[in-house]
Amino acid sequence: QVQLVESGGGLVQAGGSLRLSCAASGRAFSHYAKGWFRQAPGKEREFVAAISGNGGATYYADSVKGRFTISRDNAKNTVYLQMNSLKPEDTAVYYCAAVSSYLYRKSSNEYDYWGQGTQVTVSS
Repeated sequence: QVQLVESGGGLVQAGGSLRLSCAASGRAFSHYAKGWFRQAPGKEREFVAAISGNGGATYYADSVKGRFTISRDNAKNTVYLQMNSLKPEDTAVYYCAAVSSYLYRKSSNEYDYWGQGTQVTVSS
């Protein structure tokens, strides 16, 4: 069964850092494009970052550009989201997603597989 499992969320003070991980089961996943999305209470799910199948191309939402870095280790079938200079407005449940394509996507509607989410809370 195909699974994406996020980890690394938690509570951090503003200005701090966290690194999220998303481990995928299934060899076919190793070269799927991946993305991170987030959803804050009362808000719609929004795009955060995406990475192509070989990690050669990345794309970020303007709100996180320069603070967050997406990367992947295909040998470990894992994608990461390094989050620095965190702000209270980054508080949300963060979701990992995979699309059966080599090219990254920016719309949640284009992703085929989703993890269960991990909570990130940034205190002021």
